[in-house]
Amino acid sequence: MTLGLYNSYDPVKFAEAHRRAIARAAPVALAFDANVATFGFPFDRDLRTPQQLAAWVSGTTSIGEEGKYLRELAEAGRLLTFDFPRRGFPPQLGDVVVTTNRPDAKKAVDAVFLARLLDQGTSFVLVFGLGPHGLDDRDVLPLGRYHFDLTGRGIMLETATAIGAAPALIAAHLSS
Repeated sequence: MTLGLYNSYDPVKFAEAHRRAIARAAPVALAFDANVATFGFPFDRDLRTPQQLAAWVSGTTSIGEEGKYLRELAEAGRLLTFDFPRRGFPPQLGDVVVTTNRPDAKKAVDAVFLARLLDQGTSFVLVFGLGPHGLDDRDVLPLGRYHFDLTGRGIMLETATAIGAAPALIAAHLSS
């Protein structure tokens, strides 16, 4: 499972919200054996590797033991960075699961379904939209093979809450 952070903020300027999202996702990823991938983040050109990115973010946050968990992810090769997906998300991440409180009924899945995928060895990326508008209905939602409303009730959650709750909910349904 990969936690995909899709930049719905500013595509040009790296903002505090970008930094906080990465720092918050790292301990969640470690707790639930997931990876973290960023999409369309406007990183400084001097940050060429995930390790450099993790070191920089770690030096500017108290989240996740001052970035310790982010550095661990990067050292383990589990922090990935990508440009905005033009024709689709990177296939090495597996099936694309967009998180939305308005799922397409034909693509809607629940946590039990996603846990079964993991149990069967199928990889997937949970795509979370950062920013006040979440994921773009025209460009991003159609790229998802599956749509996951983690509340099952159409309730919109704040991004950091969703990033923590979604993998926990899925993990709760994994077979032991």
